[in-house]
Amino acid sequence: MKASIALTAIAALAAKASAACWSEPLGYRCCSSPNAQVIYTDNDGKWGVENNDWCGIPSACWSESLGYPCCKYTSDVVYTDNDGKWGVENGDWCGINGTSGGNNGYTPSNPGNNNNQGGYEGEPTIGAQYTHSGNPFAGHKFFLNPYYTAEVDAAIAQMSSSSLKQKAEKMKEYSNAIWLDTIENMNSWLLRNLKTALAEQNETGKTVLTVFVVYDLPGRDCHALASNGELLANDSDFDRYKTEYIDVIEGHLKKYKSQPVVLVVEPDSLANMVTNLENTPACRDSEKYYMDGHAYLIKKLGALPHVAMYLDIGHAFWLGWDDNREKAGKVYSKVISSGSPGKVRGFASNVANYTPWEDPTLSRGPDTEWNPCPDEKRYLEAMYKTFQSAGIKSVYFIDDTSRNGHKTDRTHPGEWCNQTGVGIGARPAANPISGMSYLDAFYWVKPLGESDGTSDESAKRFDGYCGHATAMKPAPEAGQWFQKHFEQGLENANPPL
Repeated sequence: MKASIALTAIAALAAKASAACWSEPLGYRCCSSPNAQVIYTDNDGKWGVENNDWCGIPSACWSESLGYPCCKYTSDVVYTDNDGKWGVENGDWCGINGTSGGNNGYTPSNPGNNNNQGGYEGEPTIGAQYTHSGNPFAGHKFFLNPYYTAEVDAAIAQMSSSSLKQKAEKMKEYSNAIWLDTIENMNSWLLRNLKTALAEQNETGKTVLTVFVVYDLPGRDCHALASNGELLANDSDFDRYKTEYIDVIEGHLKKYKSQPVVLVVEPDSLANMVTNLENTPACRDSEKYYMDGHAYLIKKLGALPHVAMYLDIGHAFWLGWDDNREKAGKVYSKVISSGSPGKVRGFASNVANYTPWEDPTLSRGPDTEWNPCPDEKRYLEAMYKTFQSAGIKSVYFIDDTSRNGHKTDRTHPGEWCNQTGVGIGARPAANPISGMSYLDAFYWVKPLGESDGTSDESAKRFDGYCGHATAMKPAPEAGQWFQKHFEQGLENANPPL
């Protein structure tokens, strides 16, 4: 499973002083005007949005973004830190212009409390309550993730082939999910992107749908090592999950009520409750927190009319067998009932996996370990009937097609880590298959190019699947950029880019 990481640019920040614009070393161009609308303010500076991407708003003085004026009269340096050189005027701190250094997010202790860390300005107008009706993906513009756009731009800079560069440029036209995979990343990315999507919605007059992945349960990914979470399976960390993670998400979503939002909920978690309780001690230890965590978040987030939730159901070669589907029906029905009166729209399949949408060469037999659902299409057809029989009232699906366009080299369909032969699949779209009214969308949940896990056997999070013969190597830690994997996914795209 993947873990999408937030923007880390410590090395680039050190070069900020020499750049034409402070945001350029962070991978973002300068806004065309210093009077651009301020969407977000952090310790780097004031951010705007142009052409669906972040840009840095030029400032006359580096210290203004930290909440302090530029020194007008003095050049006497009283204090120096990584932000720059500080003076004092009128009994308050001021920044001495032309001395800005690399900003590592540290605010000087002497100038007093800076309450603007992660603060926002230029609040976009929040309109009337939006309410999902029918397919949550239909009728909206899909939000383009600025962080992924920056990752792709950095990848293009490493390419020499003009053909490959053209294909990579196309990737910036398609939407993918924003992963809230730690408390820190949630605080960094949820509100920032809600504001940006709302500003775009207000400007264009067309609803803008943003998709987030809620992914930080205590004991996360109990059957894998590559993407274990930050929270442990204990009562203390469960309290953190509720108060520092889910409650904060709820608060932001309640405020930003006039725009459509989709949540893909806790990949791999409930599927592990179906198949791995007996053979994996870590999953047994996590069972209480997985079950109670889902009940808590469904009650909180499932009550919001502009938010549609999809619970993760693994993929065809995890729960596709008859007995696994039957168990899944019971587990998911129980979980959804436990979150009442919160509502769940449906289920997300193939998240961060490679299972093809349709593979007519596969059938129920020894090559598929007698799985009657050897591709995603047959899996969802079967799951639809299973979940309806289990009494689940709202049975709709989305399928992650970010990496399943080309048959990979894996020797068993359960192999999931950085598979060679990867290819981009069907583009994000609502109602993609005629005759499957219960398939809401194809969507790119896992961003192509972000690693599934490290191939370094000495690493703490090394998982054997990432060292398998069919996995591409060398590979970085989960969530970090994997250039070779990205380029192969472009070359093998189906349909072609």
